[in-house]
This record gives sequence, C-alpha cells and structure tokens, in this order.
Amino acid sequence: MTDVADSFRPLADRMRPRTLDEFSGQQHLLGPGKPLRTAIETGQLHSMVFWGPPGTGKTTLARLLARHAGAEFVSLSAVLAGVKDVRAAVQHAQVRHQVEQRQTLLFVDEVHRFNKAQQDAFLPFVEDGTLLFVGATTENPSFELNNALLSRARTYVLKPLAREDILAILRQALADDERGLGGRGLRVADSELELLAQAADGDARRALTLLEIGADLASEGVLDAATLADVVAGSLRRFDKGGEAFYDQISALHKAVRGSAPDAALYWLARMIDGGCDPLYIARRVVRMASEDIGNADPRALALALDAWEVQERLGSPEGELAVAQAVVYLACAAKSNAVYTAWKAALADARDKGSLEVPLHLRNAPTRLMKELGYGKRYRYAHDEPDGYAAGENYFPEGMEGTRYYHPVERGLEIRIREKLQRLKELDDKCR
Repeated sequence: MTDVADSFRPLADRMRPRTLDEFSGQQHLLGPGKPLRTAIETGQLHSMVFWGPPGTGKTTLARLLARHAGAEFVSLSAVLAGVKDVRAAVQHAQVRHQVEQRQTLLFVDEVHRFNKAQQDAFLPFVEDGTLLFVGATTENPSFELNNALLSRARTYVLKPLAREDILAILRQALADDERGLGGRGLRVADSELELLAQAADGDARRALTLLEIGADLASEGVLDAATLADVVAGSLRRFDKGGEAFYDQISALHKAVRGSAPDAALYWLARMIDGGCDPLYIARRVVRMASEDIGNADPRALALALDAWEVQERLGSPEGELAVAQAVVYLACAAKSNAVYTAWKAALADARDKGSLEVPLHLRNAPTRLMKELGYGKRYRYAHDEPDGYAAGENYFPEGMEGTRYYHPVERGLEIRIREKLQRLKELDDKCR
C-alpha cells in the first residue's frame, strides 16, 4: 500500500523506474549492446546531454546513471537557477570529491535555458572530473548549447514513447500496490487504456497524470469511457510553439506542398492546428510558399493564399482553417517553379556585392534643363513607340552588367509561355547586336 507521505506525490513521480529493467522505451539507447546501456553497465560514464520531448525519461535516466555510478545526484532547474546556484553545486561536489572520494552527478533540467556564462561555468569542473554533467533539453542542442559544452558531452536523442510502452507503464501503475494504484482496486478496460495511451502522445508523465485524474473521478472503482472522455478532453498533441517540434512541422508542411503531396500537406496542417498553432501564422507561411515554390508557374496561387489569409482573419477559428486548407491543397497540386525565388536571391546578391553602380544616362529621368544638358534620358527608346511594343537591343543594366540573366522560367505551368516569350524577345535583341 502507498504510505501517507507518498500519497501526496504525483503518480508519475511515484512510478519513476528504479532500475533499467523497469524502464520502458528508448531501446535504441538501452537495448542489449546499445551505447548508453553499455556505458552504464560497464561503468564507463561520461558527461552527456539528453535531448527529447517531455515525458520520455530524461530525468529518470539521469537518476539511474547516478545510482549505477555510485554518485550523488544533484539536480538544478535552468529555469530557476543562476550562476550562484551552479557555483554552490560545484563547491558541494568538490567537497564530496576531496573528502569522501565520491563523484557528483549534476543534472541540469532545461539546460537550454542557461545563457553562455552559466553554461561555461560547468566546463572546468567537467574537465577535471569533479562533476559528471548530465543536461536535459527539449530543444535542439546544436542551436541552444555552447559548442564548448557540446564538445565535452555526448548527445543522446530520446524518442517519444510508443503506444505499447505507454500501455505497459499504465498497466504497471494499475498493478503496483506499493507505489501505484493497485491498492485501490481500480478497474479499467483495455479500450480505455488504449484511449489514455493515445491521449498521452508518447509522454509517460502525461499518461500517468491522466490516469491519476481518472482514478480520482472514477465511480465505484470503475474508470469508464464517459469519465475518461472528460479527462482527456482538450488534451493537445505534442507541439511546442517556437521550439523544435514547431519548426519540424512547419518544415514538413512546406516540403509537402513543394513536393506536390496534398494529402501529406493536409496532415501536417491538421497536426499544427490540432497542436495549438496560430492559424494566422500558418496562413502567412502559405503566402510565402505561393511565391517561393509556385511563383509564375501559376500566379493564381498567390492570390488564393492571400484570400485564405483574409478569410482566416475575418472568420477566425475554426471556420477560417478550411480556407487555409483549401489554399494548401491548391498550392500542393499547382505547377511548381522557384525561378522567381532563385532570380530574386541572385539579384540581391549582385546589388550587395557590386557596389553602387550608376544608373545609365539614358535611363535617368530628366525633369530639368540642366539634367537634359548633361544627357539624362538621351537616346532612351520609349517601348510603346517600338514595333510590338518592344525596344529590341535596349540595355537596362548598369555598365558592365549587360546581358545578365537571373530569371530562368521552368517548363511547367504558365512559365512555359513566359519562357517562350522571353526567348522570342532575346532573338530580337540578338538581331540588333
């Protein structure tokens, strides 16, 4: 039975695995012969960073490491701690190391929240062995951690738990009389456990929290479907606004549109909306997709994307999302061209690299007599007065850039016609040279 003190601890904390055998998931790291398990079992421990979504076992693994190493476990939260706290932890570790010949494992949760100075404070003590450093982060260490710290720690990537892993954790909690809910005689059908596992979305902590809430609301020891539906209502899928999952999903949406995969594009759009992303943010990104990946192959795409943005602003959620979905499907199915996108980047590069090249005299405006006397606008050919409205052979570039080409229309969509027209105009130019 759970004692009185433990009854005040959340179920997720009480059910924290005590051994590697109790740990569920992460078999790519902890399976037989895998790198992290080998390091733990052989005692060849090193400083490391655990990178993965919430509820995948980062803190638990750090505690297991300390237990296997016979080291004292010291935990800091980067959200709350500062350099002063880091120094205090280091001093404590130095005393342990010198007096008791015992190593200290310093676990820093949300380590990406530390600034450069705070991260640098660990380095000397990681190098001299005073500390065994373990950091946990939900963000990409490549972007959030100093190179100096990353070079001294191995990064292990933790994955969301599979449905089977979540189910095993839930069943263990229901059966455990000592730490779990076994003593309460709670009855939960397999179909309800499946629903809990689905709502947990790979997060063991969320699964156990939902189970504990359900147990408190259960009537006559039975957690039925109706009660469970209330418990999981509004439970959002994994989506960290501004974090790794955010950028991964918007990248997947953009690439599905670019890859002419409307079904996949709809799926990633639904994932982002379901996860709580601002629909207006997505609408803005869809406008970008229309210019970057469709361009002049189908100019209607940009207009449709702008219309969808306006509909989202006017109707709001959830009605507006349908218009955004319509635009996403159209863009995914449309002919693709990045010719304007590529041309624009090339033109910008020239504008930045070639300095302030002067506008040729014949292209300059001449509103005053002095300007005309200086040759401004002289010999400029008014295109509308030329045959077919085109001044063949005319140059519109600064001196030294004549004949430069940025825009190369593709053989898709409307750009086929644009390409044909530009080719005809080039032939007229060639005849004049």
